[in-house]
Amino acid sequence: MFEMLVPKLGVNTVFDIDLEELYSKGYRGIITDLDNTLVGAKAPLATPELLKWFEKVKRLGFKLVIVSNNNMDRVSRFAAPLNIEFVHGARKPTNAPFRKAMKLMGLAPENTIVVGDQMLTDVFGGNRLGLFTVLVQPIALSDEGIGTRINRRLERIALTRLRKQGLWHEEEQHE
Repeated sequence: MFEMLVPKLGVNTVFDIDLEELYSKGYRGIITDLDNTLVGAKAPLATPELLKWFEKVKRLGFKLVIVSNNNMDRVSRFAAPLNIEFVHGARKPTNAPFRKAMKLMGLAPENTIVVGDQMLTDVFGGNRLGLFTVLVQPIALSDEGIGTRINRRLERIALTRLRKQGLWHEEEQHE
């Protein structure tokens, strides 16, 4: 069970993901979380740096869908001006939102990357479907709601167990 919480790659931010390498390995789509993955949970719009990243993603040939557990208003205000498709109220880590995103992109699991800041939602959900999972460090912990704060506590417990089992190595996860 705990192995399903281990991402294939750990980085500090989305900007640290080697998109060219992943594209060369056959990945063509990115399912990304919104809050604390792309921007802080209370940031309404994309930063200039993030806009450049979106341009790079598109230029390289990736398709992109935002999958968020947040509500329609929050996700659409962020994604609609950028013309990015999204799935709101996702209920991650259930399979349905990941499958919906892959359907929107017309891609199979072996061609899809999941990027998120939570092991219990993004990584677990992506790993269950055989997607390439990337864990980023959360952008603004202080902006998180109670549900996410509970998840973070559970993640700390899981990390302790993963380390004891030899399944989590810091130097491999966050280069």
